[in-house]
Amino acid sequence: MSTNIEVQLQGTKTEGRLNRAWALVKRDWFLYLLLVPFLAWYAIFVFKPMYGIQIAFKDYSVFKGISGSEWVGLQHFQDFLQSENFLRVLKNTLIISFYTLLFVFPAPIIFALLLNEVKNSFFKKTVQTFTYMPHFISVVIVAGIVTNFLAPTNGLINIIIDKLGGEKIYFLAVADYFRTILNSMSIWQSTGFSAIIYIAALSGVNQELYEAAVIDGANKWKRTLNVTIPGILPTIMIMLILQVGHLLDVGYEAIVLLYQPVTYATADVISTYVYREGIVNGRYDMAAAVGLFNSVIGFILIIVANKLSKKYTESGLW
Repeated sequence: MSTNIEVQLQGTKTEGRLNRAWALVKRDWFLYLLLVPFLAWYAIFVFKPMYGIQIAFKDYSVFKGISGSEWVGLQHFQDFLQSENFLRVLKNTLIISFYTLLFVFPAPIIFALLLNEVKNSFFKKTVQTFTYMPHFISVVIVAGIVTNFLAPTNGLINIIIDKLGGEKIYFLAVADYFRTILNSMSIWQSTGFSAIIYIAALSGVNQELYEAAVIDGANKWKRTLNVTIPGILPTIMIMLILQVGHLLDVGYEAIVLLYQPVTYATADVISTYVYREGIVNGRYDMAAAVGLFNSVIGFILIIVANKLSKKYTESGLW
C-alpha cells in the first residue's frame, strides 16, 4: 500500500516538473526558437559525422562503404603505435604544444594587461583594430606572407641579413627554425583577437580594489600583481583548460602550408600525419584511428586539467 502511495507521489512530482518546464518553454518560446539553428548545426556537422568513427575499427573500403567493410578491431591503433612515425609525431606534437602554452598562450594576457594601462582611448582603439586584423586573414595568406618574408633570395629578412653582411638562410628548409617560425606566426595572428576576452575580464575587476591598493602605497606593478591578475585568474584558468584539451590537437593547416619533407623531423605532428594518411595516401581507416586516439587523449587531459584547476584555483569548466 505504502509503495503505491510513493509511486503516485513520484508520478505527481514528475508531472509537476514537466508542467513547469512546459510553462517556461511557452513563456520564452522565441528564445528557444533562436537555439534551433545552432542545434541543427551541431546535429548535422558535429554529431552526424560521429557515425563515421567506426571506420577506425574497420578495414574500410570506399567500394563496400562503412557498413560493408569488415571489422578489424584495434588493428589500426596497434599499427599506429608500432609505426616508426609514432614517436616522432608524438614528440613534435608535445613540443609544439608546450611552446604554444609557454609563448602563445600568455601573449594575449600580457597584451591585454599592457593595453589596459593605456589611457588615450583613440590610441587604444587604433592598436586594438590593427592587432585584431590578422585574425581575419586566412591562414593560407598568412603562411604566404611568412613564406615571402623568409624567402632565400628576395625575402625581407634575408635582404636585411645580406645588407648587414650576413649569409642568406633558407629558413623554411632548416628543421631547427620551424617551431620558432610557427609559434611566431601564431602569436602575430592570434594575440590581438585572443586578448578580447581578457580585456573584457579586466573591465570587470572591482575599481575599489585599485583605490584601496593606491591608498596602501602600491605602485602599478604591485597593483597588477595583487589586484589585476587575481581578478582575471578564473578567466585565465578556463582558457588554459581549453588549451590543454587541445594539447595533442595542433592545427595542421599552418604546418601543412609551411613544412617540407626536410623539416619533418621537427614539423611533422599527429594532425599532419592524419592528413597524409587520410587525404594523400587514402587510408581513411588509419586516419580515423589516429584522430580518435588524439581526441581520447585530449578528452582525458581536459578532465585532469579541470580537476587540477578546481583543486588549486576553485575555477573550472564544470
